[in-house]
Amino acid sequence: MEKTENKNLRLFLTDTLLDPVLLYLALTMSSIMYHYRSSLAIVYGVAAYIIGWILFRIFDFVNKHKFLGFISYCVTGIAFLYAVLFFKEKGSEDYPITFFLWFLTPQDALKYNKYFTIAIFLCFMIFMASVIYYFTRVRYRIFMNFLIFIIPFAIYGKEYEKMPTIYIILLAVGYILLMILFRQLSENDKTVVVDKRNIWKPLAVYTVVFASMAAIVPKPVVKENRTYIETLIRAEALTDRLTTMLNVFRNTTGSDAFRYTGGKNVYYYAKAEEPLKIKTATYSTYDYETDAWSTVDIDSDNLNFNGIPLEISRPADCMKAYLKAAELDNDFAVKYGLDRFVGTEIKDAPTKTVVFYSARNGGNLLPVPESATELIKTDIRQEIYPSPSGTLYLYNQQIVRDDYFVYNYSNFGFMQLGRNKEISDYLQTIDNYAGMNTDAAFILLGSDENKDLRKSLIEEKNYLIGYSETLLDYGDKEDIKTLADEITGEIESDYEKALKLEQYFYNQKYNYDLEYEKEKGENIEDFIFRTKTGVCSEYAGAMIMLARASGIPARYCVGYSMSSPLDEQTYNVQFDANYVVYSKDAHGYPELYIKGYGWMPFDPTITDTLENAVEKDATGTLKKAGVLILTVFLLILLLTLLYPKISHRVFLLICGKKSPSVTTKMVMRRIRKLYGADSSFTTNEIAQLAAEVSGADITIISELYDRTVYGGTGLSEDDKKAVLDEYVKAYSALLEAKKKRS
Repeated sequence: MEKTENKNLRLFLTDTLLDPVLLYLALTMSSIMYHYRSSLAIVYGVAAYIIGWILFRIFDFVNKHKFLGFISYCVTGIAFLYAVLFFKEKGSEDYPITFFLWFLTPQDALKYNKYFTIAIFLCFMIFMASVIYYFTRVRYRIFMNFLIFIIPFAIYGKEYEKMPTIYIILLAVGYILLMILFRQLSENDKTVVVDKRNIWKPLAVYTVVFASMAAIVPKPVVKENRTYIETLIRAEALTDRLTTMLNVFRNTTGSDAFRYTGGKNVYYYAKAEEPLKIKTATYSTYDYETDAWSTVDIDSDNLNFNGIPLEISRPADCMKAYLKAAELDNDFAVKYGLDRFVGTEIKDAPTKTVVFYSARNGGNLLPVPESATELIKTDIRQEIYPSPSGTLYLYNQQIVRDDYFVYNYSNFGFMQLGRNKEISDYLQTIDNYAGMNTDAAFILLGSDENKDLRKSLIEEKNYLIGYSETLLDYGDKEDIKTLADEITGEIESDYEKALKLEQYFYNQKYNYDLEYEKEKGENIEDFIFRTKTGVCSEYAGAMIMLARASGIPARYCVGYSMSSPLDEQTYNVQFDANYVVYSKDAHGYPELYIKGYGWMPFDPTITDTLENAVEKDATGTLKKAGVLILTVFLLILLLTLLYPKISHRVFLLICGKKSPSVTTKMVMRRIRKLYGADSSFTTNEIAQLAAEVSGADITIISELYDRTVYGGTGLSEDDKKAVLDEYVKAYSALLEAKKKRS
């Protein structure tokens, strides 16, 4: 009785744990949760498998006991609801937005919230488990199963996000398997009922061939035009509103902002001659304890709006001012050693034009190209406020879709022109630089012709003196100071130091990793010396601190890296654009103040630029996956074909080392398995089955088996030899019979 109960328990566990519906549920939940937390997708899949097994047992009870089952389902639903509310409340602590807003907002625009993620997992779990179970095991409906099947794809599609190839294949295969296994055949004379145990082999072959060939067969390249459908449902309107609520000027920013920007929501279109960095805000102070950057007056104060065109910066004006002062006053020129440069022309870098078109509503920060000199045209009628850090913003107004901004910017080739770098390098060797600044400003005083040059000197003095404590603050970290000195060595030129610091990260095997999870309390110092793993914000912050420790004023900039060419067939835009800026292009980088020139951008995060510039080819990945599936299947097929012969040889080798009695028992079990006799067959019935199927005679095996098992009689080596000889004949006869049938 106890053996029967144990056997029934084993059968129950085997049937329920290998339930294809349960496995499909776990796969579906894993694919959904990959969108919310890719690094934990497998963990959520395992959790869905365990919780799903429990829920399916409750659903079995519901299916058998209608009234009590209904009560049980209600209790289960209430339990899930309380769990969701609990994690929702936990997630709301110290998080700036509500759960509902978090759910509706594109995940690439948000900081990860583990409690909200668990809450959404539980919501999807009770829903998906209920509908998948009901529409397969209770009332099979192919259309409803298809709607369930496309839910994960819809979650990815709403944010232009690509589902991982492996999930695409597995979900499609799983859907087909469920469709075949649970389809209800109509009961009539033409219906042929097949035992499901007899169809698993052809079903497996069909599924593998379907998955591999569907992936391998060449697909036509289709350039989708989403304009009509998006106009029809206006899903973007909701996204715009959410972006407006989130995209406000923040006084602080952390590195996590760049770990959740994997989506392809379009922010801007642009017409430009080359890839550019776009600046939207700057931050000048850093807190090691919170690992966050904050703004100061020079980042957020507004200057006077003087109309369009609006001046943003005048690069190298200070250098021109010093040479102008040296030209006007020989004593000044000799005092500071500038007489050697009198009459030298400072060559300006070529000025180029870029046009940005807003692709959505919301936000008050204008996109400003790095090294922008002026905003020359825009359709915005309200006042635009510039900040001392070269950013532009609207006060109490929002940017709307189709707004455009036309800028002039100076290309980044200034130091390679004429004697520009020589003059810049010399200026940085002057010990009394602040005194030179004051003297030059005094010489230029009173001349309208040189008014702008004198203004640039005053602005430079404000940076170098008024904000030097802020812009040179690296937390007095001795290890950072030591490393900065090691990297820059005896270099005197700030520009050369900056290049050396920028290259340092390329050469020291630092890792760019969007999936890397920072530990609590981890900061820039940890990135430089311990983890060496992070995203653009860590690279930028590390270079800023090393630059400051080297005596170079530096600040942190946030914006976008514009490097994705616009495919006009894919995006049916009315603008004259050749670039598109996505949410995934969010970028952080440093600006360093080079004496005489002004603020100059650098980018130590080379991996980030490469990742944004290269798009993965989904069709190519799918094809590779198909080839891999087909290859693995062919290997399995080959092993399956060879397995009978291999297992036969191995079996004979094992029997050679066993006693006659054990060998006889093993042979009988193997013949039972080969000929498909279940446990209820007697030895005589097995012998009769063998004779009918292949004509083999196994009476000796049958008699010796009964003698040793039921009679307790020992067997000799001669008996063992007779058993093995008869087994070999029975095996060969079975192979011949199968060949004839095929």
